[in-house]
This record gives sequence, C-alpha cells and structure tokens, in this order.
Amino acid sequence: MLKKLFGIAPKLESDGSYSPSKMALKMSVSAKTDFENISYEKYKGKKSKILVIFTEQKNLEMKNGKMFSTGNHPVEALLPMLHLRNAGFEFEIATPTGKPVVFEMWAYPSEDEEVKAIYEEHKSSFEKPNKLSDFIDTSFTKTESYAAVFVPGGHGAMIGIPEDVNVSKILNWAHENDLFTISLCHGPGSFLSTTLNNQKFIYEGYNMAVFPDSVDKKTPMVGYLPGQMPYGLSEKLKSLGANLMNTKMDKTVCVDRKLITGSSPLASNELGKLAANTLLKELK
Repeated sequence: MLKKLFGIAPKLESDGSYSPSKMALKMSVSAKTDFENISYEKYKGKKSKILVIFTEQKNLEMKNGKMFSTGNHPVEALLPMLHLRNAGFEFEIATPTGKPVVFEMWAYPSEDEEVKAIYEEHKSSFEKPNKLSDFIDTSFTKTESYAAVFVPGGHGAMIGIPEDVNVSKILNWAHENDLFTISLCHGPGSFLSTTLNNQKFIYEGYNMAVFPDSVDKKTPMVGYLPGQMPYGLSEKLKSLGANLMNTKMDKTVCVDRKLITGSSPLASNELGKLAANTLLKELK
C-alpha cells in the first residue's frame, strides 16, 4: 500500500505481468528524445542492408517469479535506425519465429515526430517480420549485400534470444564475413548465443558497452523492475572475456573491430551516430 501511495509500485497488467511504476516512468521515460538530425553523405554501395533482430516475446521472469512487461526499447531501436537510414542504409526486420516485434510501448516517446515517423515507416514489417531461419536459408549466400546486424536493447532481448541457435548462426556469420555487429543496453545478451553447444565466445577480448548489473539491481527499489533480474548480463559477458567500458547507465559507446556497442537508452543517439559514421567510413 505504501508503494502505491508513493507511486513506486510496479503496474499490474491484464496478463499478470508488471510494467514500471509511475515514479520509474517519470524518472526514465521522456516524451522526446535527444535525436540529432544529421545530414550524412549517403552510402551508395552494394552493402546497403542491415538485419535487425528484434524480440517477439514480452514477459521476462524475475528471480521472485514475477513477470516484467518488456520487449525491445523503442528509443534503443529507432534512434540508431534513424541515423543509419539517414546515412543511406535499409533494414530487414526479423524475429526468431516471425511473430510480431514486441516493443516496450510504455517507453515510446509520444511527442518525438522523427521517432514516430520511422516507427510508422516500418510498422508493417514490425507486424509481419521475417523469421531468422528464413533469413539464414535465403541471405547467407548474399553476404555482399549486407553491412551489419543490429540487435536493439530492452530487457526483452534477454528472452529466448541468448538461447537461440539461429541468433548464434547469424552472429557467427556476421563475424566470419567481416560484417558489423551493432547492439546496446541489454541487446548484447544476444552475444551469449555464440557460446551455445560449447562454442568459443566470439567476442572474447573485445571492448564493449553494456547495461550495468549494478543499475538493474537498484531499479526494483523504484518499481521499474518487479524483482531482481534472473542473472547479471554484464557480469556474464565479463566472465566470458569481454572488457566492459562502462560502470554506469550513461552515454558510453564503443567500437572494437567490427563490434559497435552502447551502454543504455541514454546512448541511443550516440550509438546511432557512431554506427552511421563508422559504416560510412569503413564501407567506402
């Protein structure tokens, strides 16, 4: 009752899951983003496609058994896409089995016209995405058409995707064929898939930015999460040999070889700029 009174009780949804409290939303969600509408010299080469791997699942189970109503964070997906689109790249939208993309719509920046426009631009693909197995069957032989794989953040990126063999195949394909891999926040949870079936972690020794476990541990206090996370993502990546470049939820972004990462939703704009400029420079 006290938590409800002070606005820090997670909101119970109709399916029994919990979305962030009023206080948490006030602290973490803005109606407009910090997107910078930069005029890039557009890419005009053959490698113009970027595969974007979204989650199709909504509820992440916490240690206490409560479900967090999540998905992909819209800002973490759409701001980098805005920069990459403005730099001349196009997207193929995919989910593990072809079910619709799930967004954390409680985090949607409702007064940001640029974000709303790109969301509407790709809405039909979000509703009817490709499935990863079809991408593997049809596109692995067309490597020359692709620049990168992008895995947006949001806690939803930790539901199923780290255990998905097809995600592993795609990340290994990108790695082996010198394509860029772009991710931020909890999106690097997808990197764990590369260790499936006793494979060596392909990003061992890489510098990367990722959402810090220390923040995830604190957010239940304000009702952002309804409990503690099932495991610490940054600690898991560190244990596999990743070099973490941030300890805070901030605007840290990082490029190491063909891996481009960002630390949190606050880094979405910076990640988009870094990814766009890096791809334009490297793909000339």
